[in-house]
Amino acid sequence: MNLVDGEIICIDKPLGWTSFDAVKRVRGAILRRLGVKKFKVGHAGTLDPLATGVMIITTGRATKRIEQLQAGVKEYVADIALGATTPSFDLETEIDATFPTDHITRSLVDEALLRFHGPIEQVPPAFSACKVDGKRAYDLARKGREVNLKAKLLVIDEIELLDFSPRAIRIRVVCSKGTYIRALARDIGLALGSGAHLTALRRTRVGDVSIADCLSIDQAAAIIAEAPLEFPDDWQNNTKQQ
Repeated sequence: MNLVDGEIICIDKPLGWTSFDAVKRVRGAILRRLGVKKFKVGHAGTLDPLATGVMIITTGRATKRIEQLQAGVKEYVADIALGATTPSFDLETEIDATFPTDHITRSLVDEALLRFHGPIEQVPPAFSACKVDGKRAYDLARKGREVNLKAKLLVIDEIELLDFSPRAIRIRVVCSKGTYIRALARDIGLALGSGAHLTALRRTRVGDVSIADCLSIDQAAAIIAEAPLEFPDDWQNNTKQQ
């Protein structure tokens, strides 16, 4: 592991951690190993605190590859509760409305999911990092401000029903960058003539990186602590720039 020249570290982000928390933990381990006070560490694709799974962290010169890594298709497994909605479309906020589910059958869900295969337009959640007049949408939404976001064109390559009950479903989704699975849950609820919100989300793949390739946060920190130190000739200049 060459931390200075640049490494790509694949993490299985824990539940409840922000993406910043994961980057901070990895950066701290690197700073201790290199004996420096500053070092460039980034990530290729944010995961919400309530989501787990594949998160790609880059170090040093590998941070220049973030855009390339972010462009890879994503795969998720999502648990969706039917018959109720929340303002954030997930468990961050309380249920604000309930709807009937007696009419929902497995065949109805299968039929509804077909509508989301291929190119779709999706309005991002108000509780998202999208910017509105230079401010994060979630900051405005949490203050009770109305947030109007424009629909974005996305591509759902695969969408599959893994498990079904009249009150909950589990789906697997392969999609393009920028897809909000929370918003997909909202739209599936509408397509079913009911309501829905996300209750669990696991990102199982980013590009060619699958969950099987990922380390736990503790494993990554332990490997970094024992990583051999290789310093290029321009190391001092690089650390000043970072």
